[in-house]
Amino acid sequence: MTSTPAATTSLPTPADVDAALDRIAPYVRRTPVLSTRVGGRALTLKLEHLQTTGAFKLRGALNAMLAAGAPQRVVTASGGNHGLGVAAAARMLGAEALVYVPETVPEVKARRLEESGAELVRTGSHYAEAAEAARARAEAEGLRYLHAYDDPDVVAGQGTIGAEIAADAPESDCVAVAVGGGGLVAGVRLGAGRRRVVGVEPEGCQSLHAALAAGEPVAAPVDSVASSALGAARVGDVPFGVLRRRPVETALVTDPEITAARDRLWDEFRIAAEPAAAVPFAAWLAGRVPGDNPCLVVCGANAAWTPQE
Repeated sequence: MTSTPAATTSLPTPADVDAALDRIAPYVRRTPVLSTRVGGRALTLKLEHLQTTGAFKLRGALNAMLAAGAPQRVVTASGGNHGLGVAAAARMLGAEALVYVPETVPEVKARRLEESGAELVRTGSHYAEAAEAARARAEAEGLRYLHAYDDPDVVAGQGTIGAEIAADAPESDCVAVAVGGGGLVAGVRLGAGRRRVVGVEPEGCQSLHAALAAGEPVAAPVDSVASSALGAARVGDVPFGVLRRRPVETALVTDPEITAARDRLWDEFRIAAEPAAAVPFAAWLAGRVPGDNPCLVVCGANAAWTPQE
């Protein structure tokens, strides 16, 4: 299925990120940054896993709903975290949310979605199949479809993370984020000012690398320990459009590097991150993130997880 921007064909700008920052401020947590050293190297962590719902996705969902005049009923598809964000945003704004998820969604995310009050529909084995069913439902019932990443308002909302880093960690010279469909990395590119930005992907989920190699978004394999959150088979048109105008650097990490980084986040900081949230740290540990004091976005903590003894 070819993705198309859900709200408008225009690309978001840094001004849109600034507007989103003001728009969502009454609802979201301004998550802290932690300046530290690991192995003698300076490092800053943006603790976005402390966000309401346990992941960054609330930002984009809220911005999209508020920018659309807070519709009373919305539909979305999600691997879990975006659905939680949409469900929470709908609850905050007095609306109803219909959330389509693949049958492979982690049970911890499915349980939290059901507890959120959203109507949960399981269909397909991958995100793309759930998204196709959700979009059909939206078209049939005339509902606002909130794309997980291919929507200018969603991208601008995620970009508020970059704006907060620029304000709260001015000493950080680089920001590294995990990449799934590209909404977070595109938003952070818009919000982080002149800092270098690195988009990090698992070797088994290379939607951005594939798009950059092809010169346009194309389908890519989905096979990684982090695929429940980073399992978009195709980078979004809106994020790719942003990144064509404002390029970022890229890096790849292996599944063993991801799980080792996840365990080290626990060992060093008692951060119980989900695998996707450990992806930037994995790249940094492997020497694939530039800068003297980079900021790594710990983007979520919604996974059934037990640290290594």
